[in-house]
Amino acid sequence: MKGKGGRILAALVFAFVFSSDALASYSQGTRLMNSHGEDMELEFKLYEPGTETIVDYARYGVFEGAGTPQYRYRITDRKGLAAAAGEGVYPNNSVYKDPAYRMLVSKGKFAGSRWDYVHLDDQQLAFYKWATSHDTPAVQQFYTALALEKLGETTQAIKAYYAVVVHFPNQVGWTVWHTPIYMSRIAVDRIEYLTRRYPELGIKLVDANISVENGYNLTTADDRFTVNPGRLVRVNPKELKPKRIRVSRLPIVRRIGQGAVGLVQFKNGHWQMRVDGKPFRVQAVAYSPTPVGKTPDQGYALDSWMVTDLNGNGKIDGPSDAWVDKNKNNRQDPDEKAAGDFQLMKEMGVNAVRLYHHAMNKELLRELYQKYGIRVIMGDLLGMYAVGSGAEWYKGTDYTDPVQRQRMKESVRKMVAEHKDEPYLLMWMLGNESNYGEAGDPAKEKVGFGSQARTQPEALYRFVNEAAGMIKELDPAHPVGFSNGDTLFIDLLAKHCGSVDVFGANSYRGASGFGRSFWEDARNFLNKPVLLTEYGCPAYYAGKDLSFAEEKQMEYHQGNWEDILANQAGSGFGNAIGGVIFEWVDEWWKAGPPPQFNPGVQETMGQFAAAFPDGWMYEEWLGVLSQGDGGHSPYLRQVRKTYEYYQKAWRKSSS
Repeated sequence: MKGKGGRILAALVFAFVFSSDALASYSQGTRLMNSHGEDMELEFKLYEPGTETIVDYARYGVFEGAGTPQYRYRITDRKGLAAAAGEGVYPNNSVYKDPAYRMLVSKGKFAGSRWDYVHLDDQQLAFYKWATSHDTPAVQQFYTALALEKLGETTQAIKAYYAVVVHFPNQVGWTVWHTPIYMSRIAVDRIEYLTRRYPELGIKLVDANISVENGYNLTTADDRFTVNPGRLVRVNPKELKPKRIRVSRLPIVRRIGQGAVGLVQFKNGHWQMRVDGKPFRVQAVAYSPTPVGKTPDQGYALDSWMVTDLNGNGKIDGPSDAWVDKNKNNRQDPDEKAAGDFQLMKEMGVNAVRLYHHAMNKELLRELYQKYGIRVIMGDLLGMYAVGSGAEWYKGTDYTDPVQRQRMKESVRKMVAEHKDEPYLLMWMLGNESNYGEAGDPAKEKVGFGSQARTQPEALYRFVNEAAGMIKELDPAHPVGFSNGDTLFIDLLAKHCGSVDVFGANSYRGASGFGRSFWEDARNFLNKPVLLTEYGCPAYYAGKDLSFAEEKQMEYHQGNWEDILANQAGSGFGNAIGGVIFEWVDEWWKAGPPPQFNPGVQETMGQFAAAFPDGWMYEEWLGVLSQGDGGHSPYLRQVRKTYEYYQKAWRKSSS
């Protein structure tokens, strides 16, 4: 979802600049020229793999204050620890003796910033660059571990990630959005992911817990760490396989909703959405199919698709007249009949669409439900992008202004009155990553996001609760959610938003999913069900062909969806109720406003660094369907591999 100026806050608040892409295919060696000018490959091999697969830290030092803010690990045998850990793992520095490293240095292979090496195909160079860099130790160790992971040195990568936890648990990195990254917490996420993905290693992390009091705001000055590094242990691989619980046999301890749609919480704390008394997993897409050449910056509203009939046949273009370009030749062949997006959604297994701000065509939504069985997550932006508040764009919505607050409440009241009794309604969703909101500044050419929420978060969340409470009075039959930007300010949301039923989060953390820390934070702070209100990945990769990029997009989606499934009722943290793919079809206006950017051209310039396959966000390439060359917009659809993945995964789960 985007605001004025074509800019989106699609990066997560903890978006570190790497693609956690264990599924990707990376070169395992460095290519050089031999003395005869022939191409050769230098195979990667650890110079010193370490004497212990799982380092016994108790042999080489003392853990002090574990489980308290005073935690530290004091090394007593540095030489022994270095030998046990091996190359690339603190405090081992044998990389400088590695013959391959020394030869690459002589070839001048390490020029430039270390950040330029994160997304190289050749991760051997990345490993040596990061292992010898001079960044914050936790950051250096983390990215060294990441390179080892990509090189297939999984056991050594686990050791390297764990070294972050043991030695540097209090150290912080920073995102491109100037928000803090708690390196030890994401190191634990990576360990959890790798040990689960490769159970044959027989390694498990137990008892690790790193909490950061005041760690969900924009500063580190008030952070208070409590650290228990836990330990890595040997286990039977069978112990690492996910365990499922039949929650249908458990007592229900809490119910939300008085109509056909509701939420239940079981005795074990897990959550489930139910529709007509049956379990309902949200398998949704964000849908706002803007035609090529159109842009909200020039007056084409985000919901204009609901009434657009450019061919004058009496049908709404995208929902009814879209057709699949099967052979991708960018023309409609005789066998490529119009099917419509709604039919294509049904064939993919979609059971809900997310609409960000109201809807102007109720008859169309009735058809969506009655004919295709797809429900609606109905939204009100609640002042984000200055929508509904009447605020000037550059000043942004002021959540302390009583006049603006009243306007927004009237907007919400109108939405509820229009849709609360419609059978297509699944739930209400307020805001859209509203906690990221910033005012703009035309003098500094700062676009902003049409809201002052980032600088007045407590006012935002108090108002969210007020609006949610009003909805529950007007319509006790449907759950109410709020769409947060990842977990930024989750502590304030927990403090002020008791009337919100569902924690919605726009999150883009990488190809392996959202991580233990995400689900754990949601459980510990909120005790609410979690809906991923946006997740996704661009189908573009600089320097690669589109087929390769599509494969990476599909792998990213698969990792995200599997993480959602792993944390639904009966497994994991048990608080996931589904997700919303961002988005259905590419929109060509998102890179920025005219005249700098042309909504008639699909831009291939990365908008900002983020956790995507090549390290960049390409905002005009997020669809699971494309519009081809744009010549037959808004009708032409080209199916991507991601669509085909969901067609199997979602239809199977619905059967």
